[in-house]
Amino acid sequence: MLDTLTIDVQPTTASRLTKLDPANMEFGKLFADHMLTVEFTGGEWQQPRIVPYGPLNISPANSALHYGQAIFEGMKAYRQADGSVALFRPLDNWQRLNASAERMAMPTIPEDIFMQGLRELVKLDAAWVPDMSGSSLYIRPFMFATDGALGVRPSDTYHFGIITCPVAAFFTKPVRVRFEQKYVRAAAGGAGYAKNAGNYGAAMLPSKLAQQEGYHQLIWTDASEHQYVEESGAMNVMFMIDGKVTTPALSTSILDGITRRSVLQLARDWGLPVEERRVSGREIIDALTAGRLTEAFGVGTAATIATIATMGYEGHDYDLPALTDASFSRRVGVALDAIRNGQAPDPHGWMVAV
Repeated sequence: MLDTLTIDVQPTTASRLTKLDPANMEFGKLFADHMLTVEFTGGEWQQPRIVPYGPLNISPANSALHYGQAIFEGMKAYRQADGSVALFRPLDNWQRLNASAERMAMPTIPEDIFMQGLRELVKLDAAWVPDMSGSSLYIRPFMFATDGALGVRPSDTYHFGIITCPVAAFFTKPVRVRFEQKYVRAAAGGAGYAKNAGNYGAAMLPSKLAQQEGYHQLIWTDASEHQYVEESGAMNVMFMIDGKVTTPALSTSILDGITRRSVLQLARDWGLPVEERRVSGREIIDALTAGRLTEAFGVGTAATIATIATMGYEGHDYDLPALTDASFSRRVGVALDAIRNGQAPDPHGWMVAV
């Protein structure tokens, strides 16, 4: 570990900021001018650098490509009401990144490298943080193995980096989802709770098949019985049943979402009952048809709140009631936006100034 952290900053001489059209931001396509890069060699992290965004040089025998040692995070920075920039719950992302690293037999990232590198990077590219409603600067920390040799073993060397891109709202309309009861996202005891690349790669075929059937996302179910709800697409999922905020309890196959934590905290702040437990697809459909389920929605960094309008279950589609301004998912989305944009008090200290 570094005794004294200093970051070598090499500013770009050719900014691409003029390519940014705030009215037409496509998620993950245009990246800000700079990136953080740090190498792990000789058993320790080396000098962090902030350099112009650009390609990385890797070996064709790169062990991450062959054996999947690759993890990432997703987080955001927001333009504040006073024009400054702040990060949303960055320490939670740092801790979760390290939990993923430990699960994948990778070295953990020291807090100073993560936090100081992140702040300096976002400060340098602060002009890229949009100020339109629903917009933000998406931040992607990532780490992958860099050994240029074949052999099924943990790598000795790694690359940690952070890239950023300005984004608008991810879902602009309610989504159609289908319960997946054949393919599995993750199994108990596996790496489903970690943000490792393999989880997402394995989800692409069933997701593609669902999209061909007219659905936007899947609701993943458990690996053994294919009945109990786990996640929705790349998000956690919640339901309003009998006036209670109901969501699957965390496990080794469910990601501990930062947005999930935030939504549940606000629900408790507002005195709403919260249940974190096993919930089956049959229970969801029965509650919906009986009028006891009033809302279903995904929660995640990219979308924040993704309203579910239709759920496909065992060959039938079920439409959910239309939301109102009093609906919990709508109110909690507004409340989170206000906190993240500095327009409302931040009682839990979630925002970190850049």
